[in-house]
Amino acid sequence: MIINPPRNPLRNSALLALAALSALAQGCGSERPQAGDTRPPASGPEAPAAPFENPGGMWTPEQVAQHKDQLKALGLEIDPESLGDPTASPLGAVVSLGGCSASFVSPDGLIATNHHCSLRALQYNSTPEQDLLTNGYLAKTRAEEKWAGPTARVFVTQAFRDVTGEVRRGLEAIRGDLERYKEIQRRRKQLVAACEQGRPEVRCSVAEYFGGGQYSLIEQLEIKDLRIVYIPQEGVGNFGGDVDNWRWPRHSGDFAFFRAYVGKDNRPAGHAAENVPYRPAHHLKLASAPLHKDDFVMVAGYPAVTNRLRTAAEVEAAVSWQYPKRVSFYEESLALLDDLSKKDPAVRIKAQPTVQGYSNYLLKTRGLLDGLVEGGLAREKAKLEEELKAWIDAEPARKAAYGGAIEQIAAAHAEQQKTREHDAAVSEVLSSARLLDAAVTIVRMAEERRKPDAEREAEFQERNWERLEQAQVSLQKSYDRTIDRSTFKLAVRRALRLDPKDRPALLGTLAGGQAPTEAALAAAIDAIYAGTALEDAATRVKLLKTATVEELGASPDPMIRLALSVAPVDKAIEDRDSAYVGAMTLVKPRFIEALRAYRGGMLAPDANGTLRVTYGTVRGYRPEIDKPVYRPFTVVSELVKKHTGKPPFDAPEALLEAARQERFGPYVDRDLGEVPVCFLSDLDITNGNSGSATLNARGELVGLAFDGNYESMASDWLFMPSITRTIHVDLRYMQWVMDVVSGADAVLEEMGGTPAL
Repeated sequence: MIINPPRNPLRNSALLALAALSALAQGCGSERPQAGDTRPPASGPEAPAAPFENPGGMWTPEQVAQHKDQLKALGLEIDPESLGDPTASPLGAVVSLGGCSASFVSPDGLIATNHHCSLRALQYNSTPEQDLLTNGYLAKTRAEEKWAGPTARVFVTQAFRDVTGEVRRGLEAIRGDLERYKEIQRRRKQLVAACEQGRPEVRCSVAEYFGGGQYSLIEQLEIKDLRIVYIPQEGVGNFGGDVDNWRWPRHSGDFAFFRAYVGKDNRPAGHAAENVPYRPAHHLKLASAPLHKDDFVMVAGYPAVTNRLRTAAEVEAAVSWQYPKRVSFYEESLALLDDLSKKDPAVRIKAQPTVQGYSNYLLKTRGLLDGLVEGGLAREKAKLEEELKAWIDAEPARKAAYGGAIEQIAAAHAEQQKTREHDAAVSEVLSSARLLDAAVTIVRMAEERRKPDAEREAEFQERNWERLEQAQVSLQKSYDRTIDRSTFKLAVRRALRLDPKDRPALLGTLAGGQAPTEAALAAAIDAIYAGTALEDAATRVKLLKTATVEELGASPDPMIRLALSVAPVDKAIEDRDSAYVGAMTLVKPRFIEALRAYRGGMLAPDANGTLRVTYGTVRGYRPEIDKPVYRPFTVVSELVKKHTGKPPFDAPEALLEAARQERFGPYVDRDLGEVPVCFLSDLDITNGNSGSATLNARGELVGLAFDGNYESMASDWLFMPSITRTIHVDLRYMQWVMDVVSGADAVLEEMGGTPAL
């Protein structure tokens, strides 16, 4: 029997209280001191060892080795020190796709990631006649492997170096917040330029940790030729769709395979027919033993953003304004795109990646609101902050070191919030009207090109010109006038609902200086699309590469004319945001240091798109205090029962037939009696971890992380050990589908598997 989680599973106050209390200490089992209490945590024989309860934490590689005792106690068989080296196995096999995580799984550059991370590549290669988004794709030979598109990338991390001193030195002496931010950016650009000098294949970045308290220079190999090898059909990769998204039990075969290609010297090169498969220094091996309940597992990947080190003021703004506004934007956009998609198959193909992305974020944002508001985590966050303040004030030394930091953050945040309605409206327009966004980029590029390269905004430096041009080429594959014009009108309608003082000036510009009305704005937008030449990719690229400010100022193109008025507004918003970051650079590290001292133990930095490791065990959970504990595995027979023959529960007939005949072969689990599909762990992941390799105690591949459970969405703000779970697709299901359903024997063999059915 399939048990569906409740719509608001965090409403049970007893369960929530237990979860929140368990989350207070991120420092591996440390006891949180009370205000004024400086006693060390209990230790010694009188303190009995408790069962492992994952404290959470997306740990940097250099932090992982400090967990060696806990890792060994949980069963890790490889040297914990190896997890501190991003160039050694297994971390050397883990890569970023620039939004998703992935890993090399063969010596010939074969890459495993999630099905939902492949949507842009599938859409780039789809037509109404050859709908890869629905039917998937299998290259029977390497010559048939399809290019994922000009913006597809693989980033292989090669080195980390702490540059905190070089970035932060003397910042306190810079009085202006925006000036302080610009100085930080100048130093970061200098470090990046020195790192990349003479090495065109290397991409460097300076990552910020702990609110600007720490900086690392990260060096990555940038591979620019990524090709589709095998992606299962939607009825496997997205089985359950939005109905099952963020839910358990889950039965999605959320996996896909690409291959990285390079020049014949094994160095990155632009897409070309003569390129050859990349030979990585490391690749993951398949599990040599089956996975079971309570087994040790870990995930290595590139999580994007968490908010655990934010203040109560930032939480309040998220729950009272930011998240509700985001929900309404996603809801209205999805309703519009759904209506447009029903009318035209070509529109559906171009809209589908956006639709699936918006649907995913809509559900997650609703879950964040449920957990933070109805579940009480926002109140808990505020309560913890009050306790932290009392602890700081209880001792003069602490007050001297940390006093005032929380209040200063709140004041700076309140100032930033004054223009939030206006700024969000401009952001919605630019994210909805992709052609206008392209035009604004062209205008900004012309302005920045006049400066010396070192003085340009980082986005417009010469190192990024190729990326900017490729983005315009790639846009052509997903651009549709009907979609772009309609979403532009929606964003404008939403802006028109604002108080007049918060409306962006572009409404007046569109209305020709008259009072803006919905009808007048819609007519103006229609006229702009009818008269612009920017729908042609070659035109956009040429303007991006060569247009001067003077030439654009004289342009009669209506989209360029509109962009000329929007670009200064866009830049002003950037400057306000930059000034806020500049202010936070001085006070946020003090707040986080206070938090670290208060909690005791080790503190994991918030996710920021850099390489992290999280570890724990295969484990179910109790969705509500009066409900039974979920089993940590799902199986194929449950998938068959869910099948309806209609999306999103429309599994391939070959899969259903093999399941009914119990043709499970070596992929059967001895305890479950059939093929496992997905499994749960108590690991700590977030967006960006999609596609992350899930490894066993020997560092071998056992699956891919692809989702979390609805009950734990607010863990991005406050980790809840008792109910936070990661959902993984099981390697045995991946192999079974490849062997029995798709005929992907060559891919299976390349990974080290043996087709058996």
